[in-house]
Amino acid sequence: MRRTATREVYRNNWLTLREDEIVRPDGSAGVYAVVDKPTYALVIPYDPDQDRFHLVEQFRYPLGLRRWEFPQGTAPEQEHMDPIALAHRELREETGLCAESMERLGQLDVAPGMSSQRGWVFLATGLTAGEHEREHEEQDMRSGWFSRTEVERMIRDGEITDAQSIAALAFLLLRESKIQR
Repeated sequence: MRRTATREVYRNNWLTLREDEIVRPDGSAGVYAVVDKPTYALVIPYDPDQDRFHLVEQFRYPLGLRRWEFPQGTAPEQEHMDPIALAHRELREETGLCAESMERLGQLDVAPGMSSQRGWVFLATGLTAGEHEREHEEQDMRSGWFSRTEVERMIRDGEITDAQSIAALAFLLLRESKIQR
């Protein structure tokens, strides 16, 4: 596909919505609406000694529900940051934790049929506790430690439905299976 024209429909500090006129491979014209958002970092805070994860819970306005998930986010004002720096920032901001080790596990495309946003998944270990530095929008956020068994149950029971968090856990499981071989 080839883009022939684009126009910005909407912009705020978190996203831009644009409409692109395109020409398909067969020559027919079409229109694509695209949500542009900066790259995000998702962090799996993991304590291997106790086989537990640190999750955050917050109200997700579009769903009208509170949801548990791994800490994740973008830089403010659509700024693009180095992914590992962003991972450290999000971890500290949402949980107060600082990581001695931040290992990149993989990359995710959020909704490639409608959004350009991509995200990096990191495994954070060697964690030390501190004070969180949450943004104003995150003022009702809670966080806590959960065993692997609890996290698996929460996924099965629909308490964790965030697709990025579930996919991130799959990256961790693939890493663990590779280590055990």
